[in-house]
Amino acid sequence: MLSHTLERGVLVITVHEDPGIGGRAALLTQVGDLVQGIRPSFVVIVLDEPAATEAAISVVLRVHRLCSHLDLVTFVATHSAPARRLLDANADTHGIRLVIHARAHTAIATATALTTAA
Repeated sequence: MLSHTLERGVLVITVHEDPGIGGRAALLTQVGDLVQGIRPSFVVIVLDEPAATEAAISVVLRVHRLCSHLDLVTFVATHSAPARRLLDANADTHGIRLVIHARAHTAIATATALTTAA
């Protein structure tokens, strides 16, 4: 369902498929465990095309809140314009802003550049 890499302090998590309503909790646990266990500088979540669903978006929004509480900037990348609009409309505005990109390489490059600059 997901894969991850660590690139120069940036945790890149790719969600490959729709977790469905029943899989949201498991996906949230997996991602939360990665974020808390690795303690990266930044987090990038990539939603592959089959994963750009309301269930996955719900998980991304919850991860964003978790990362915001940990003072981590969260980037998300998806080719799906409707998914990007949902993310933008529903992102928590009380913490650290969710950064949304259309392309994964742009999100990863931005996060790694910020890590290098810090």
